[in-house]
Amino acid sequence: MQKLFLLPAFLSVATAWGNNDVPADSVAFGLDEAVVSARKWQQKKSEQTKRIATLTLADIAFQQPQTTADLLGRSGEVFIQKSQLGGGSPMIRGFATNRLLYAIDGIRMNTAIFRAGNIQNVISLDAFALQDAEIVFGPSSVVYGSDAIGGVMAFRTRTPQLATASKLLVGGSATTRYASANNERTGHLDVSVGGRKWGFLSSVTASKFGDLRQGKHGPDDYLKPYLVAREDDKDIVLDNPDPRRQSPSAYSQLNLMQKLRFQPSEHWDMQYAFHYSATSHYARYDRHTRLRNGKPMYGQWDYGPQLWMLNQLTLTHRTDHFFYDQMAIRGGIQRFEESRIDRRLNKSLRTETQEVVDAYSLNADFTKTPCTPLTLSYGMEYVHNRVRSHGKATDIDTHTESPATARYPQARWESAAAYFQSLLRLSPRLRLEGGLRYTHYRLRADFTNHGLTLGFDPHQSNSHGALSASLGMTWQPSDQWLVAGSLSNGFRTPNVDDMGKLYDAVAGAVTVPNPTLRVEYAYNAEVGVTRRFGHVAQIQLSAYYTHLDNALVRRPFVLNGQDSILYKGERHQVLAIQNAAVAHVYGFQIGLKAQLPLGFALEAHANYQKGREELDDGQKSPLRHAAPFFGRATLSYAYNRLLLQFATEFQGRCLSKDMPNDEQSKTEIYALDADGHPWSPAWCAFHLKAQYKATAQLWLHLSFENITNRRYRPYSSGISAPGQNLSVALTYRF
Repeated sequence: MQKLFLLPAFLSVATAWGNNDVPADSVAFGLDEAVVSARKWQQKKSEQTKRIATLTLADIAFQQPQTTADLLGRSGEVFIQKSQLGGGSPMIRGFATNRLLYAIDGIRMNTAIFRAGNIQNVISLDAFALQDAEIVFGPSSVVYGSDAIGGVMAFRTRTPQLATASKLLVGGSATTRYASANNERTGHLDVSVGGRKWGFLSSVTASKFGDLRQGKHGPDDYLKPYLVAREDDKDIVLDNPDPRRQSPSAYSQLNLMQKLRFQPSEHWDMQYAFHYSATSHYARYDRHTRLRNGKPMYGQWDYGPQLWMLNQLTLTHRTDHFFYDQMAIRGGIQRFEESRIDRRLNKSLRTETQEVVDAYSLNADFTKTPCTPLTLSYGMEYVHNRVRSHGKATDIDTHTESPATARYPQARWESAAAYFQSLLRLSPRLRLEGGLRYTHYRLRADFTNHGLTLGFDPHQSNSHGALSASLGMTWQPSDQWLVAGSLSNGFRTPNVDDMGKLYDAVAGAVTVPNPTLRVEYAYNAEVGVTRRFGHVAQIQLSAYYTHLDNALVRRPFVLNGQDSILYKGERHQVLAIQNAAVAHVYGFQIGLKAQLPLGFALEAHANYQKGREELDDGQKSPLRHAAPFFGRATLSYAYNRLLLQFATEFQGRCLSKDMPNDEQSKTEIYALDADGHPWSPAWCAFHLKAQYKATAQLWLHLSFENITNRRYRPYSSGISAPGQNLSVALTYRF
């Protein structure tokens, strides 16, 4: 099966390479394409020492993703894990969650409570509001600081366009979309008005999703034969009339964006941006499939509304100044709100924890080209997070409330950093790049709200410095070849989630605070080769090795001399995050593009990665976030107003013997082999998409996904992918 699902991609590739009658000017491949994410300024791809994938505005409009997580997954180079429908946690090169960094228009989205477990913050960003997205692979801590170990996902949102004449520039679009697999109903509207110096852009998107229905053909282990309902003050377990319906998984979401722009002259540009996202309550589906003594463990396990708000002010100046040619100052104020609500089956006590994070950031970035061969980039950053966490217990029979253990301490996390990076063009074909960054962070926490005897002073402070560096080279022996190599290190400073979390992460165990943590470092080496075949085709190969030292991992722990404690009325084994391991991951990425005759085009991506981490007893375990072999291949056809695309997505299998130790107990989310051990089967899904431009204003999008109705679940996910799905969208541009 694993070989079969690669066949469409490689057959198409062979056709592309063997065809010599494609017009030489039919397509251009992007060694000269400009990217901004690796240095925060526009730079040619041929001068980048790291692999970068770009998702353009046209890609986003054609793919019509339900969430930004889905958009990243359709790149074919980012693996997406989901624990529930309202989710999407990227995995890149064996790393995930708080070892990846999200940046919105240059502002870091990562907060002091980004956790090691799967996160879904990326869905707060509206895909309709994006101009483009760039994915930088490998450590990028010199420019982006803490958390940029596995990669950086840099999103640029749409910008108000200004008029070039005295007449106002007015435009916008409206989209409505329906999808059958989860009964999606989405509406979007954006309006832009631009004068010579002033402009604004307003965007609103509202979505409602029903329970997700999975495919027909696949492992029965993924079916959900029961439902839990509350009747007459009791939890009752009912037969699910449609076991393919993954209930409860429905939720809704609202996204708003408002931008103002003022350009007093060609040298100055000022922009203000407001982003707001709010979801409804939504169930964590994988917890609703967890059994205990043959019955569902939970009567309720929900995330409360996930709220995100960003106020951003950006000032850009371009001039021939002694210290800089370009300057960008970005200030951001963000608020994050999230909560968790759980209640055991037929228990009256419901517990709820709520977290609020206020995140303040100020960045100043500069670039200067003192002479043609040399470009200098430097900057400073200050980040401050204030974390507030509260717990509440409610007896749903008597409706009485009482304080409960909070998930986090009340805490403040801050960091200050400065970086310097240089690009030296030794010749038109040989370039060297190097950079340094120093970051100092401090974390202060008050644990008195935990309500436990922790065995240490409840007022704790943790302060350390971190140094990161990078060195890279690009060499173009000819116009058809590009060779790039780099050595770099990334780091992650312990945050409030690492040091202060109190949480029952796995059945029968609870994670407790540990205030003695230090910085973890990743050391990376990689090489990339790009080969162009005229203006017809391109192949890109990257190979890498990353070593993680002082790794922050969850391990057995002793609290007050005991290896177990009473938590939520039951005895749990004690775990804690500790600098207790080393890990490594290696792999390769391959990308193929080709322009075929008669309007056809091919694109294919494949990703292989293997990782190991050290356990507390010295043994080795597969790295949890090193996804099995995966990728995506597309064959497109464009004619006049019509664009068609046939796509295949695939994942290799992960046998039980190759499962990470952390995953082997999660029998509720995996298929089971003949011995009852969890494993992740290989899968391949086929999709057909069409976009038709009926008029200059009216666009029709049709999508028939998972054509063969496969029942599959991506590795480490707690919810299966959609079954056969018909999606229809209509866009009107004005």
